[in-house]
Amino acid sequence: MTEGTTAPTPTAVELYTDGACKGNPGPGGWGALLRWGEHEKELCGGEPQTTNNRMELMAVIQALEALKRPTSIVISVDSRYVQDGVEKWMPRWKRNGWQTRERKPVKNQDLWQRLDQALLPHRVSWRWIKGHSGHPDNERADQLANRGIPRRR
Repeated sequence: MTEGTTAPTPTAVELYTDGACKGNPGPGGWGALLRWGEHEKELCGGEPQTTNNRMELMAVIQALEALKRPTSIVISVDSRYVQDGVEKWMPRWKRNGWQTRERKPVKNQDLWQRLDQALLPHRVSWRWIKGHSGHPDNERADQLANRGIPRRR
C-alpha cells in the first residue's frame, strides 16, 4: 500500500465459535474469536455443570452479544446442531410455540430463544468447518472453549 492510502474496509465480521465439555454433562466452556479486518477479540467463559450443545450455543450467543451495532457477519461453527438449528429447525419451532414436531418442548429452549434475539439485528451467513481438522481459527476457538472450562479446586 502506498503512503496516503487506506486499507479497504472489511465487509463482514467473522466469528469462529466452539464449545467444549469435560463429561457431557459436566464442566463446560465456550470460546469465540471475532475478527473485523485486522482487529481481533477473543472471548471465553464456562459453567460448572452443562452440556456440549449448550456451550456450542453459548459461544455464538456471547459473540453476537459482544457486537456493538448491526452488521454483516459470517459465523463459522463446527457444530451441525447450531447451524442446522438456526437454518432448518428454528423457524418450525417458533411456528409451533417452541415445540418439536413430536409436540415436546425444544431442548435448550432458553438458549435458542436468546440466540434468535441476538441474530435479529444482523445479516448473517453460516459456514460449517469440520472440527479438529487443523483450521487455525477453529482451533483457536476450541482452545478458548477449553480455557473457559471451570477447573475443580
